[in-house]
Order: sequence, then C-alpha cells, then structure tokens
Amino acid sequence: MLFLSLAALLTAAQLSDAEVEKIHRGLLVIDTHNDVTSHTVKGFDIGSTGSKFHTDVERLRKGNVGAVFFAVYVAASYAKSGHAAHRALEMIGTVRHDIAGRHPGTFQLVTRADDVAAARKAGRIAALMGIEGGHAIEDDPRLLRTFYDLGVRYMTLTHSNNNNWADSSGEPPKHNGLTELGRKVVAEMNRLGMMVDVSHVSDKTFADVLEISPVPVLASHSSCRALANIPRNMSDDMIRALAKKGGVVQINFGCEFLNQKSADSSTFSNAALRRRAAELKKAGRTAELKDLRASIVPAQLSDIVAHIQHVRDIAGVAAVGIGSDFDGVECLPKGMEDVSKFPALTRALLEKGFTASDLAQIYGGNVLRVMREAERYAQRARN
Repeated sequence: MLFLSLAALLTAAQLSDAEVEKIHRGLLVIDTHNDVTSHTVKGFDIGSTGSKFHTDVERLRKGNVGAVFFAVYVAASYAKSGHAAHRALEMIGTVRHDIAGRHPGTFQLVTRADDVAAARKAGRIAALMGIEGGHAIEDDPRLLRTFYDLGVRYMTLTHSNNNNWADSSGEPPKHNGLTELGRKVVAEMNRLGMMVDVSHVSDKTFADVLEISPVPVLASHSSCRALANIPRNMSDDMIRALAKKGGVVQINFGCEFLNQKSADSSTFSNAALRRRAAELKKAGRTAELKDLRASIVPAQLSDIVAHIQHVRDIAGVAAVGIGSDFDGVECLPKGMEDVSKFPALTRALLEKGFTASDLAQIYGGNVLRVMREAERYAQRARN
C-alpha cells in the first residue's frame, strides 16, 4: 500500500480547489447504490433542477459521477401482496425509460464492465441496475434470467426482511442462513454473471454465500460495524473474509451507518426510537414524528473517510468502494449532502494520505474488477 510522506500530506492539504478538481475529474466515480428510482417511478424527472432529492443530472455532472447502479428496490410489502416481480419490472422500467430513455444524451444503459468506460469516453453516465430485495424473484430462480436479460447486474439477496430462502440482518433468523433454494439462487446468479450482493443479509447468510460462491461478491451499500455498531454494517471478520475472496464493501453514506451517536439517535437503528415512531405514526401525530426523525445526530464527511480508512487498514485498498444510498437515507453527513459533493470527499481522502491510484480503485476500479470476474465465470460456465 502506498502512503504519502509528511511533506506530501502537507502538500495535499494545501491543494487548491482547482487542483483537487483536476485530480477528481481524472477519476471514474462509480456509485453502486442510488435510490432516486423511488422518485422517478412516481414521475420525478432526473433532468430537473432544484428538487429536494439528492440526485439529478446537473449535480451528477458536478460530482463527476461516471456510473450509477440504480436501485431496483422492491419493498417487503410487495412480497406480502404477491406483486414483488411486478414491482421489480416497474423499477427496471423507470431506469430504462424514465432515466436512460428520457435522457439519452446524458445516460447510457450499460450491462458489461467494459461498457462503463465506453460510456465515459462518449461523455455519458453509465446507468446500471441492481435489484434490492431477493423476494423480487418470487422464489423462482428462472426469473433471474429475465431480470438479467433486462439489464440487472446484481441482486441484494434480502432486504430488511427474511425471505423464503435467505435470512436478513433486519429480522430474527428463520432459516439459519441460506436454504437449499437460496444456494440454487446464488448458483444461478453465478452462472448468469450477476453479482451477488450481501448488503442487508444476516451474518450466517453472508458466511454461506462466501462458502459457495466461486467468484467474489460485493456489499453494495454497507459500512463498518467497528465504527457504527448496527446489524446492517459488517464486522471486521466479515470484511476480511470478503476481501480474502476478492470482494468489495461499498461504504454507505447514511448517518446511522457511519457514526455511533447517529445510530443511537436514529429511528432506523435504535429499536426504542423505532417503536416510538411507529406509535406516533399510528396515532397520526405527524409533527412529533417529524421532530423525532429530525433529532438524529448528524454524521460528518470525516466519518466516511474513517470507514474507508478502516477497510483499507484491515483488508487493503482493493476491498473498499462507494455505495452511497443517496435518496435511500434520510440523514447524510455534513459536507456530503448530495451527489455533487464527491470532490469534497476526494480532497478529504487526499489529505489523509490516499493517492490518486488508491482513489481510482476505491471510486470504481474495485467494483469493475468484481463485475469482470462475474462476467468471466459466466462465460466459462457457458462454454
């Protein structure tokens, strides 16, 4: 690993904004989890400006974001109603038509790792897709083939709910990890070349996936449990195991994922506050509910840097990336309020001794490597 000398650190701290911008513009920034799709599916135009959301074309350009995995998020409620696959198709449609189709000069729908660079060269932002919530396949691995054909290139095995073949970090275990069907789902994803995403899964499901997957896997939007002790984050042992197999943990920017005080004051991660929020919602006390949710202690840009450093220190720079969860979280760190702020993160990382080569891996190189390995395995499986 490369570290800057003290003199170089002082130089990095003294870089002008123009110099940081030049370095940043030379990087390919790939965000592996963005939930603006939950708004575009309701009619939001990502090409508009001045919205209350975290993502739009102008700010993506300002942040030099080169590729985005848009979340094909399927809430647990759709599994209960029997419409999970239908919802997945709606969400795929919003990426293909409301984002890429509506703005062809800005976005290019991409399905291969090499096409990301091609889109960048053409001056467009690569639009990719990842299903969030394995219940979207309605317990039928054959649906993976349809989703793959439509452009989906990773699937988060669970969301905050257990499904019928895998346990989530969000509920008490039901299956002790993966069931036999769950193992078949992972095998089919491997065969297709669809990356296996272990964000949201239970620790045992994670271990089962690492045991059976012949290719590296990713955590598309998780952070470090050592710094913010919530079940959605990964322990040091998990991060090391993921890295040993060539995988990547993509750091989530949600306040609760980054800072323990944020986690302790959040209705997302504090069970008592979550119960209180449910009571207020049931009683229709919306003003009090809003105040409760707003009382979270905000995280800082430095917290993102700390998580990236932590992964680098325990598992190497090849094990860490960016999975912001923009438009999927309510609280973001001060200094990283939307997709335009990536240059600030670049400065902060440079000032902590990360090199441009390190940043090239963190911002995109690592996840492209995992994607290529999934593609290569699938090609061999077909031959």
